[in-house]
Amino acid sequence: MKIQNSFKNNSKTLYVVSTPIGNLEDITIRAIDILKKVDIILCEDTRTSINLLNKYEIKNKLISYHDHNKEFKTDYILKLLDEGNDIALISDAGTPLICDPGYELVKLLILKEYNVVSIPGASSILASLTASGLISHPFTFIGFLPKKITETKTLLTNYEKRSETLIFFDSPLRIKKDMTILKEIYINRDIVLARELTKIFETIYHFNTSENFIDLLEERGEYVVIISGKKELLVPIDTELKRLYNAKLLDNDKLKELAKIYSIKKNELYKKVLELKNN
Repeated sequence: MKIQNSFKNNSKTLYVVSTPIGNLEDITIRAIDILKKVDIILCEDTRTSINLLNKYEIKNKLISYHDHNKEFKTDYILKLLDEGNDIALISDAGTPLICDPGYELVKLLILKEYNVVSIPGASSILASLTASGLISHPFTFIGFLPKKITETKTLLTNYEKRSETLIFFDSPLRIKKDMTILKEIYINRDIVLARELTKIFETIYHFNTSENFIDLLEERGEYVVIISGKKELLVPIDTELKRLYNAKLLDNDKLKELAKIYSIKKNELYKKVLELKNN
């Protein structure tokens, strides 16, 4: 058991500080104050972070900490804390650890009984979700999709039957390919894609997966993709098909309607109808 009284002990602290996701004015007063007070600031890319620090006249020492050097930098960070330094961890944009390095470091420092304090702020996940018009909770965030197409299809298929809102990040280089896969798996789902959030070119797309929207997407700026969950239905599709078939109410228009309501491909419904006829 461990209980951290963040502000009532003498332990050195790692502050996990959220930074703007685009517009540099989206930073809290507390975040600026912490970044000015700490001895060291860990960042992914010093060339990116220096723009934010210069805007707010923050002169503290910057040290790079990213996926390619985090393992051999850990001992150095521990040494800095042992020497009495307070440290801030920031990412290039938004909240650290969310698809960014830092998890292993935070876990280790907690085990070694240093303080780990979160300084909340901007999040592209929440910014896009609250502007999406989709159900905001519950939601599931799955980070970036896998690089391999087969793994992407497997992952999206595994989440297809879930009822909560689904969120993931996507790169501009992959967005059209991934949306093509998504349209094949998620039938009649509302989807929102947000890019360049808080910047002058901020764009939020509202589509249904049944629409032809892929060619409208710009291949610039990282995307946040939000998909509505699968709706719960009171009557199973097989039961509804049997009822309509017995009542002689099944025709092509009705099958199209059912495909949309039940988020099922129309050819799958045709197969079920054939099974009814053969029984």
